[in-house]
Amino acid sequence: MKIILNQDVVHLGEEGDVVEVKDGYARNYLLPTGTAVIYNKANAALFKSRAAAIEKRKAEKRAASASLKDRLDGVVLTIVVPAGESGKLFGSVTSAMVQAELQKLGFEIEKKKIEVATHAIKMTGTYTVVVHLYENDLSHIKLVVMSEAEKIAADRAKAEAEAKAAEEAAKAAEAEAAAEEEAPAEEEAPAEEAPAAEEN
Repeated sequence: MKIILNQDVVHLGEEGDVVEVKDGYARNYLLPTGTAVIYNKANAALFKSRAAAIEKRKAEKRAASASLKDRLDGVVLTIVVPAGESGKLFGSVTSAMVQAELQKLGFEIEKKKIEVATHAIKMTGTYTVVVHLYENDLSHIKLVVMSEAEKIAADRAKAEAEAKAAEEAAKAAEAEAAAEEEAPAEEEAPAEEAPAAEEN
């Protein structure tokens, strides 16, 4: 069936596009939800009259997508899940879990736009998740999947490193303070000798 899209549909097209789809898909989903209209002369003329407004919206979406891509590309997600000693997860990491983590960071992204490697991750490790943005824009997010035991160990190592850094900073501050105390004493010494030189 030939239809005109009323809004963007992932993997199908954008608002205003004329596409061919299976009759069942059109009748059961696209038409009832208002996502598309049947292609005919009247609807084609209607969309032609709205072309300028549609193009303006597309330009805005492109700009928003580019901005979102810049922000997403630097994101590193960490998901902690129950896992065995071998690193095999008790379950799997899905696009819904990635979506939930992104939401915590303030990113509102539809689940269907998130592509998880092999659809579900079943081992701990580092992965790349692809997020489909507007048109052909893609963002690649680094995803670290770790077990609860690994997270505890990582937190402990981080805490130890922070404590060591704080201790070193305190020692450096003490040494600096001690050096500042010694400096005025050295400056005062020649001043005391000056009168003795005048007496001679």
